[in-house]
Amino acid sequence: MEVSDASSRILAGLLETRTGQQLTISRRWRIETALKSILRERGIGTLDQLIATLVTGREPGLADEVVEALLNNETYFYRDRSPFDLLLNGALRRLERMRAAEKKLSIWCAGCSTGQEVYSLAMAFAEDKVRWRDWTIDIVGTDVSRSAIERARSGLYSQFEVQRGLPVLQMIRWFDEEEGQQWRIMPQIRDSVRFQHHSLVEPPPRPGRFDVILCRNVLLYFSAERRRTVFDKLAAASAPDAILMLGAGETVIGQTEAFVSDPSHRGLYMRREEVPAVEPRRVANG
Repeated sequence: MEVSDASSRILAGLLETRTGQQLTISRRWRIETALKSILRERGIGTLDQLIATLVTGREPGLADEVVEALLNNETYFYRDRSPFDLLLNGALRRLERMRAAEKKLSIWCAGCSTGQEVYSLAMAFAEDKVRWRDWTIDIVGTDVSRSAIERARSGLYSQFEVQRGLPVLQMIRWFDEEEGQQWRIMPQIRDSVRFQHHSLVEPPPRPGRFDVILCRNVLLYFSAERRRTVFDKLAAASAPDAILMLGAGETVIGQTEAFVSDPSHRGLYMRREEVPAVEPRRVANG
């Protein structure tokens, strides 16, 4: 069952209007799979018939269902472990020194999907409680998918999802097993974070000025122009000395002037104006 070019264009326009994301080639090949359940539930025979119904606007909520189905909610605990180690054991120590007086950190996980990234950070802070005693650690996860945010708030994951990227000791320590090989993260961790439906093209969530921003494997779905706009928004939402973490295949090079590579922690990024100037080397006379 293939979708026509005209229907593909309609879907692409809908996705970009609602989320800012493009219907990339990697997403186009899975349109049929993504929308199959909607066809079945609504008794619609073909993808083109679904799009025709969508265009008429006679089916309330259909556009929301289609957008939700097309979004990529791929994520897992401690995804690409090395940048998490770089953040937690390296760059965060710099912020710890800079915030020693107020003892407050604000962290934004933008495009957090079903919440594993947020809970990964929360568990890391909880396991180093002596170091972070008396600190206020505010971690907020946002995503454009309402269904993903609801799952994140529930803290309920399958056996496969929990084992994917999460060491066994952490699984046993921070999760309770439920019926049907489901695992729910303990209230201590779940209550230490918050989740919010949010699009990156909107103003940032509160408090609006973050010390750490994770925006991983999201911007690759945006057009170059939209990506620059989002980078500007992330810069405006970050403290001057904030840390930015992107996905493994993402970079700021050629994408924005707002951020540059952190010279002390390669793989992380910081605001351009905060990068220390390199003094010119003096040359002795004669």
